[in-house]
Amino acid sequence: MLLLTLFVRLGHWQWNKGEAKQAVWAEYERDAPAQALDSRAFDSINRFARLGLTGAFEPEHQFLLDNRSHGGQPGYEVLTPFRLGDGRRVLVNRGWVPFGGYRDRLPDVSMAAAAPLTITGRIEELPSAGLASGHAAPDSAAPWPKLTSFPTHDELASALGVTLQHRIVLLDASAPGGYVREWSPPGMPPSRHFSYAIQWWGFALVLLVLYFGLNFRKVS
Repeated sequence: MLLLTLFVRLGHWQWNKGEAKQAVWAEYERDAPAQALDSRAFDSINRFARLGLTGAFEPEHQFLLDNRSHGGQPGYEVLTPFRLGDGRRVLVNRGWVPFGGYRDRLPDVSMAAAAPLTITGRIEELPSAGLASGHAAPDSAAPWPKLTSFPTHDELASALGVTLQHRIVLLDASAPGGYVREWSPPGMPPSRHFSYAIQWWGFALVLLVLYFGLNFRKVS
């Protein structure tokens, strides 16, 4: 019966994860108007909140996040510093660009001369490496844009030589100056967790049927 208890608990665990993920996805997909950042700290704002930021891109120093795929195709995501009117800098993810087939030929992500503008996007964390993903800090000796894979905030700030906000901004798909931006919440969809929960409970039911079937035979 220990296995039965384990299967039931695993089912509840996955179901609870699914409900929590469902709440996250609902908040992510909610079409809320962008808030003005004002003087608030980025760390004080809820993850995935939409913000309106006024400032200018600094296209001379950009990062290409390696190991980022879209539709099964390998490529990069483009991180560009954005300088706010009060001097603070935040990295803006301008979207995904495809791998060109040569590791020594990075895609052209240059921008026109920086001009003041207002952009909208979602607050997000830097992507973290999975078990099969490698980490590579930006090479200080490499030219810009610098290639990097799952870098830390401190590594990016050190490469730029400036203070960076600890979060990034995912540029809205409707905002100009970006690439492929089909953002979605991180991790598995809620339905996957619910499916796993049902599987665990199915195992528990099969075990229960076997237990009573075997014991009924012994009594007979």
